[in-house]
Amino acid sequence: MLTKLTHLKIDWILFLSTIPILLAGVVTMSSFGGKGNFAGRQLLWIGVSYAVFFGLSCIDFRFLRRTWIIVSLFLAGCFVLLILALIGSVYKGAQSWFNVGFAAFQPAEVMKLVLILVLTKYFSRRHIEIANIRHIIVSGVYAFIPFVLVALQPDFGDAVILLFIWLGMVFVSGISKKHIILVFLIGVVSFGGLWNFVFKEYQKQRIMTFIHPLADIRGTGYNSFQSTIAIGSGEVFGKGVGYGTQSRLNFLPEYQTDFIFAAFAEEWGFIGVILLFLFFLILIWRVLHNALLGETNFEILFGMGLAIYFISHFLINVGMNIGLLPVTGITIPFMSYGGSHLLTEFTGLGILMGMRRYHRATHRDDLRYEFLGIG
Repeated sequence: MLTKLTHLKIDWILFLSTIPILLAGVVTMSSFGGKGNFAGRQLLWIGVSYAVFFGLSCIDFRFLRRTWIIVSLFLAGCFVLLILALIGSVYKGAQSWFNVGFAAFQPAEVMKLVLILVLTKYFSRRHIEIANIRHIIVSGVYAFIPFVLVALQPDFGDAVILLFIWLGMVFVSGISKKHIILVFLIGVVSFGGLWNFVFKEYQKQRIMTFIHPLADIRGTGYNSFQSTIAIGSGEVFGKGVGYGTQSRLNFLPEYQTDFIFAAFAEEWGFIGVILLFLFFLILIWRVLHNALLGETNFEILFGMGLAIYFISHFLINVGMNIGLLPVTGITIPFMSYGGSHLLTEFTGLGILMGMRRYHRATHRDDLRYEFLGIG
């Protein structure tokens, strides 16, 4: 068994860094027992996700470089999002889920990984020509289609993640400064269009609450206000597991998903938060490390896209928990309750480990110079 695990070429530092984050989520859920057995079901999803991770680590993913496979994945993902608009289940005002009885599945999560693959394929073939604005526009179209389909559910949080994945991958692909300004202007114009024609009233209220967080603490600002109270009440060492009053007394909504970071911070305090951040930092470091060892630009870009995906989720979730960003319903990777995002995250890591099986042994400084232009 140990020999087989060695042959998998697993980055064990990366793998081990996920365990404390997963445990932090499970322990926080279990400390508020009697509220749906979230911890027990999360453990089941973790087991399935690890099986997917190790299974994918055995596969040679060079076949993903084929255009027809990437195009098929993209079209299938968009088709599923269209079907979702017709027969999807509505939860909290958003038609974002397929309910199959024993579980619910959120296609937008998988679409994030598909978009990473699509942009990886596109930019890996045009890396030298990336200064041409045409490639920025074409790649933007690939991102815009799923962005609109997800935003119309309406699921503004996941739509923003899709946008950040595109922006991040455009930046790491070598965009020029003048194009960065152009992308920023396009973003401003797009936001204006979304505000006037796409955003629902409650979404506008969340953004206005972000600008004026204490304007309506009994209404749209309630969630953000309660989460900041929970985090602040944890102080340095926390209140202890099971003693988070904001969650136990139901002041903190969705403590197992959107606001699990606030529930954790209340129980574990500043020290616990620092340790949690450290494990996330190790995770991102190892993802980028494996990316830079990719055999071709395809593998390098995929790893960087995966890192952007994790960073976007982490920063937005923590930002909305501490009142710096609007509440958008974004989960924190590996920690929030739910099978859809866990399976997607471990699928991404599993693909990265599969690519690690045939990585090149070039000196890391040479890779940085070749791909990023630094060294």
